[in-house]
Amino acid sequence: MQAQMMAMVSEGPGQPLKRVHLPVPSPGPGEVLVKVAACGVCRTDLHVIDGELPDIVYPVTPGHEVVGTVAELGAEVTGLAVGARIGVPWLGYSCGACADCRAGRENLCVAARFHGYTLPGGYAAYMLADARYAFALTGALDDVHSAPLMCAGLIGQRALNKAGRAHKIGLFGFGAAAHLLCQVCAQQGREVYALTRPGDRAAQAFARSLGAVWAGSAAPPVPLDAVLIFAPAGELVPLALSSVRRGGAVVCAGIHMSDIPSFPYALLWGERRIESVANLTRQDALDFLAAAGTLPLQVHAHAYPLGEANRALDDLRCSRLQGAAVLVPGLT
Repeated sequence: MQAQMMAMVSEGPGQPLKRVHLPVPSPGPGEVLVKVAACGVCRTDLHVIDGELPDIVYPVTPGHEVVGTVAELGAEVTGLAVGARIGVPWLGYSCGACADCRAGRENLCVAARFHGYTLPGGYAAYMLADARYAFALTGALDDVHSAPLMCAGLIGQRALNKAGRAHKIGLFGFGAAAHLLCQVCAQQGREVYALTRPGDRAAQAFARSLGAVWAGSAAPPVPLDAVLIFAPAGELVPLALSSVRRGGAVVCAGIHMSDIPSFPYALLWGERRIESVANLTRQDALDFLAAAGTLPLQVHAHAYPLGEANRALDDLRCSRLQGAAVLVPGLT
């Protein structure tokens, strides 16, 4: 195996990623070395790069929507073999002993660690992963189109679970997660109402093509049962509350969001509720990946060479793409 690998590294908040060459890491006990085939570009990566998440230690290698193959096994690893195709998500470690872990809420573990944030991520040719947080991939989608499932798909499904049996669902912010979830909802017979940035007719047409019954940039035309917010914009929370019926739910699905402005209590009254989605669990991954294998999902993915990570991030930041951006180490 080569001794050096290319990686795209953030060396400080607000700085462009720097192309570096690092030693290929060696797996410790319970770890696997992953040869990265594709890594999705997530808005959370922007929050890491911009220094908007707490306790970031630079330099950091972003990336947590990883598809690859097992290149080497550490000691004590069972259930995986060299050459196995796997997916690696955001959650990379939980302690297993705290009250939240024991209650099945490992996503809230105070000692949790996350790929591309507190653990080196997938913007590299190789990365390490705890074998317990690496998931076998057997679906028909190729590597580029599988990568967005590892966060956009998983977080979207967890957000949808919090909406319960809601029939009329708003998706506020129509990016990588919403474009997958729109299809899931449509296939389940739910009505999707997609909210985009003002004037973004391309995103609105994209949403309608995936099954949305309405797409626009103002309040949806009917009361909704639930709104899932994927855009990191706190000002959408009052709009979402005003868009849901009594008893409806507003689910904030991002890791980071700008401050929520004050709003009159009347918007919350009527047993409306606001919830957040924090990370994911391994069971979320197992459940979603099993379900995704049975659905005819159209994953819209745009492949970029790993060395062009800054261009991919800028395209995401400026909403110049529909669907998901994916970095491919082997692409030139």
